[in-house]
Amino acid sequence: MSDWDWDEKTRGCLTRFLQRKGLAVGNISTMAIGDGHSNLTFLVTDALGNQVIVRRPPPPPTPPGAHDMLREARIILALEATAIPVAKCLATAEANDVIDVHFYVMSFARGAVITTQTPEILATPDIRRAIAFNLVDTLADLHQVDWRKAGLTDIGKPEGFNARHRKSMARLIADEHGQPPVHFAEIDKWLGDHVPEESGASIIHNDFRIGNVILSLERLGNIEAVLDWELATLGDPLFDLGYFLASIPESKTNLNPTEALGTALLEEGYPSRAELAERYAKRTGADLNQLNWYTTLALWKLAVLYEYGRRRAAEGIGDPYFKDPKMVQAFIVAAHNAAQLPLSPTLFSTKEEL
Repeated sequence: MSDWDWDEKTRGCLTRFLQRKGLAVGNISTMAIGDGHSNLTFLVTDALGNQVIVRRPPPPPTPPGAHDMLREARIILALEATAIPVAKCLATAEANDVIDVHFYVMSFARGAVITTQTPEILATPDIRRAIAFNLVDTLADLHQVDWRKAGLTDIGKPEGFNARHRKSMARLIADEHGQPPVHFAEIDKWLGDHVPEESGASIIHNDFRIGNVILSLERLGNIEAVLDWELATLGDPLFDLGYFLASIPESKTNLNPTEALGTALLEEGYPSRAELAERYAKRTGADLNQLNWYTTLALWKLAVLYEYGRRRAAEGIGDPYFKDPKMVQAFIVAAHNAAQLPLSPTLFSTKEEL
């Protein structure tokens, strides 16, 4: 995570902005929260103990088109009128209106975030099972939101999403001839050879996992809010499902970084990937015959993003979290397994490799 933090000047600017909006009284304190390595999230507390959340991009340089906080705020505002649990968007600011970057303010959803261990109040098999089923039900409900009626027709292009998304991601790490790194090549080719037609068109979250929701501590097993909408777009809903399932660890060993952020799901009571996929299919009527392609795409995409992050970190302009090349390797191995492709013993052996 970036080590950027509010200083006296920027905190003063934020204080005055929140006071003008009626969102703070007196002085404020700020505290970085969350486990993400992209946009920055701060818990802001005023003199009376009132709390809100501020989301802002990481410090520059950032990739063109990335980290659009105002787009994220717009999506949250649109979803407030649906059954999807989201925090309330309270205010937005353009770059240089308050600080040098744009940001938005949202309500603070109180509850628990689960990553490596389920909090004691939620740690019974029945509640764990309810949590997981509510997760997949919420994802299914998101995919049935009328995005046209919600005014979100311009946030993505669902037609041809699968092939286009694969190609656009591949360009992030391709060489000057458009070729992927050697250790990506086999998965890249397999994905290209097996691209399915879109199963449908829906809002997709693009990073839906247990660590990106706030769980209620009053209505045990229920979700207070789904977080981190920065990557949301219009696309094939089965990609979202494939990504979600890929984030669920199936054993304690050989975890990829996303699975490592959800090892609580190995505890007693949490259902398997297969059970969650079946529940999604029953709720939506989706045909899951090609689900392994979407799961493979999700893992390959994560490998691409981590490789892109690794290169930026190596150049001294990115998050140091991504420096370890073994994280990329873990996603490539998982993608091979999802596609049922054998792993070559020399896959990571050349100088170009990890």
